[in-house]
Amino acid sequence: MAATGVDSEITKSDKYSILLPTYNERENLPIIIWLIIKYLDGSGIDFEVIIIDDGSPDGTLEVAKQLQNLYGSNKIVLRPREKKLGLGTAYIHGIKHATGNFIIIMDADLSHHPKFIPEFIELQKENDYDIVTGTRYINGGGVYGWDFKRKLISRGANFLTQMLLRPGVSDLTGSFRLYKKDVLLKLVESCVSKGYVFQMEMIIRARQLNYTIGEVPITFVDRVYGESKLGGTEIIQFAKALLYLFATT
Repeated sequence: MAATGVDSEITKSDKYSILLPTYNERENLPIIIWLIIKYLDGSGIDFEVIIIDDGSPDGTLEVAKQLQNLYGSNKIVLRPREKKLGLGTAYIHGIKHATGNFIIIMDADLSHHPKFIPEFIELQKENDYDIVTGTRYINGGGVYGWDFKRKLISRGANFLTQMLLRPGVSDLTGSFRLYKKDVLLKLVESCVSKGYVFQMEMIIRARQLNYTIGEVPITFVDRVYGESKLGGTEIIQFAKALLYLFATT
């Protein structure tokens, strides 16, 4: 969508804090930051990027410091932690330092393209949604770079969640979302899951709390640099969490 459509809807008081949890993303981080700046800086959107690095041994934090020097500490905010402590706690840590009234969460591995952020913002403004989430599974969305096995796992997981939990959202495991800040705080406090299944529980809890959710079709691209953090352990966690949510919601 054209940036001008977003400009006309944004009030001067709106600010968007983009949370970027990182672990071994030194190759991807400069690219994702450049893309965020490119698509948001000239659109009238007031934003900051909060990088939450969990003690990456590959020098991600040093790269982040260079990016902060390049783009300024008002745009690039560094809030590192000493070690990996889980995605949910990374969001809590980032929210504590966020100055925006809206929070955007996305991956730093280039699987989520910043060009969709203005569409998230525009849809939220049009309908006053509490949450806007990117989806791979409606018309206009898709996945690139996955082999058949990975696509099968993703589709299978999404099918099971739709059958058992009926969340009213087409892509329950996605992690590219926009939240009202107070809504995200409430959801994080209500969730018990960690890791890969955390995003799934967030939407289920949002449904329980009667928050409104909009969807934007996105194209998901498999990481270019580094290794995927989805493995057998995460799949087992997903299955356990699905059963837990089915039993308790």
